[in-house]
Order: sequence, then structure tokens, then C-alpha cells
Amino acid sequence: MKKLVVTLFVFIALTVTQALAYNLKDFSNDGRIIAAMQLLEQNGDYDVFANMQKNRVKVMFYNLSGYGNVYGTNSYDQYGRRVILINSVYANAPVEQIACLIAHESMHVLRKATLEEETIATQKEAATWVKLKRASVTYPESKLTKRLNKLAGLHRASLADGNNYIHDKIASSSFYKAQFGI
Repeated sequence: MKKLVVTLFVFIALTVTQALAYNLKDFSNDGRIIAAMQLLEQNGDYDVFANMQKNRVKVMFYNLSGYGNVYGTNSYDQYGRRVILINSVYANAPVEQIACLIAHESMHVLRKATLEEETIATQKEAATWVKLKRASVTYPESKLTKRLNKLAGLHRASLADGNNYIHDKIASSSFYKAQFGI
């Protein structure tokens, strides 16, 4: 009887895992982006995929140099379809970092972001970095690495004392003040 229960449990667990699996090629045809999304999927970040699947979002690297100092953006293409554009400057970044940018942008659901939505997206990015960053890896000393490490510190501090330091950082940013009209 015990073997039957264990076998049944394993069967159900495998079936549910397969049901939660996403066809990552529906979201991108870029190998680095797919590798980053595989990391997200392996770490149970299904909320990232729920919004992307619901809105049929495509993810790609794109030259965002004309947009200023941007890591990525959630936008629309010429046909009105949702796209996540990751700055092509980061195409060779470690996949863990690309995954963080995808996680951030996937949290945007509104046509025009709000302070609350940007806070949620940035918290997701920070929490993803905390989860995916490997102590055994030396990451490049890049602007993206510095950003992610700073966000991770703010995230940990917020968890420790209950303050929302990421929200405070965004709300005090001149860039976001202008964008959100605050």
C-alpha cells in the first residue's frame, strides 16, 4: 500500500510539474533569453510567465541607446502586441542577470507604469537576484551588477525591518518623479 501511495504521489507531482511548464519559445527565439527564462522557470517564478502568457508577450534584445540609461522596457510593437525589450548592451550579461531584467519587465501590466507598479517590478527584480546570484561566481563589474547588488541590499534591508526601501528609492528618483508626475 505504501509503495502505491508513493508511486501515485510521484506520478501526480510529475504531471503537475509538466502542466506548469511553459513553451519558452512562445516568448522568444533568442537562446540567451530562453536560458534566462529556464532559470526563472526552474526557480518557480511562475508569476513571470503568467503575465507574459496572458498578454502574449515576446522578449528580445533591442538597442535602447536612444532611450537614455535604460536596462529594459515593457512596450508595444507596431501591431499593438506586448514586447519586453532588454537593452542589447546586456546581451552578453550572465543569464542570471538577464533573468532579473525579464522578471522586472514581466511585472508591468499597465500601459503607463505607476509608482506602485514600478515598485513591484523592482522588488521582483531584486528578489530574483537574491535567489539566482551564485556565491561561487564572480560576476562582471558592470553597471548592471552594481544595480542588482544595490537592489538586493535594499530588498534584504526591507525584509529585515519592514520598511520599503525600494519604494523610497524609486519615489525619490528624479527620473521617476518626472515619469510619474510626483
